[in-house]
Amino acid sequence: MGWFFFLIMTTIFGIHSVLEALESDTTFTKIYLLKDSRNRQLQEIENFIRKNRISSSYVPVEKLDKLSKFNNHQGVVAQISPIELANLEDVISNALEKEEIPLFLLLDQISDVRNFGAIIRTAECTGVTAIVIPQSGSAPVNAETIKTSAGAAFKIPICKVNHMKDALFILQSFDIKSAAATEKTDDSIYDIDFKQPMAIIMGSEGRGINPSILKLVDYKGKLPLLGDIGSLNVSVACGVFLYEAVRQRQFS
Repeated sequence: MGWFFFLIMTTIFGIHSVLEALESDTTFTKIYLLKDSRNRQLQEIENFIRKNRISSSYVPVEKLDKLSKFNNHQGVVAQISPIELANLEDVISNALEKEEIPLFLLLDQISDVRNFGAIIRTAECTGVTAIVIPQSGSAPVNAETIKTSAGAAFKIPICKVNHMKDALFILQSFDIKSAAATEKTDDSIYDIDFKQPMAIIMGSEGRGINPSILKLVDYKGKLPLLGDIGSLNVSVACGVFLYEAVRQRQFS
């Protein structure tokens, strides 16, 4: 039952090792580079990072020493995701072939790993078809995320796209509607028809859903807040939206 508590993030270091991984299909969680380095080979890695929008940080040598356990890191340490990411179009096609009514969950730059893990757990419990995250700005799928998800991260497909707009365009091509959880609307969550193929979009902890995304969605819905506090934790709000979909699909 507690096996996932011992999951260790895979770490690689050294210029050659990281470059080889970048040239393969390896999924990176984050790459750490030596701050203020002028090494030309590190600049090659930087070009890969920018091109593929991989999460990265510039850190002092002490940080790299700690991450590499004082091995010869040559100014770069990378963490590799323990989860194999799925292709969104493949997941959609498979779901429709099974004649399911798919339910997707799009997370627009959820940055806290505990929120991310809790959302993954709720998504698995509510039968979500797949979770979609952006290439950059999202919390990593790392050991802490998996621990918080209670291992659910291994049981539900997680897809990564360059931008949330890409995911919406793909979903629209399959005639899947989208609903945004936002306070920037007069419409209620309870006015949305979740019995049709649907993607629910949740925004980041600070700013919510990007305005450019809100312009593309089919529905917007907010939760009634009866107290003095103006918002819910994103993982809690996500749970309410997902269980409203479950309620409609099973009991109405």
